[in-house]
Amino acid sequence: MDQTTTEAAAATTTTGTTTETTERPKADQFMRRILRVPDERKPVPESDTHRIFGASILLSATRCLLSYIVLPILLPAIGLAKGVGPYIGIPIGILALTFDFLGIRRFWLADHHQRWLFSAVYAVVGAMVLTLLVVDIVDLLG
Repeated sequence: MDQTTTEAAAATTTTGTTTETTERPKADQFMRRILRVPDERKPVPESDTHRIFGASILLSATRCLLSYIVLPILLPAIGLAKGVGPYIGIPIGILALTFDFLGIRRFWLADHHQRWLFSAVYAVVGAMVLTLLVVDIVDLLG
């Protein structure tokens, strides 16, 4: 390994007056590369990370409520919004997926100790939202 690769794969932890450098696992290195998380950057505060997580999950939940309850059941029951689902769902879905990606990246920027768990939660939520987005696009085009 050359010096640049070694530096990119190392995690530096500073506590008090001691600085400790450890080698990151290959899976961490891979995710950090995909998410474009620089190693030399100071981690973001965990409170910011949790705030973004809450906003992202709320947005995805709103998307699901609109798709499964409001648009197909409630509004047509009172004679409103027949066929407008994709026009509302597509922009909200894109926004939700963007927030999901930013949320995952934020956990990795913070070097959060549960970044893999939260990445998995985001991946599941993102897969559901992506499925709804594809259904809306097919509905709009079909």
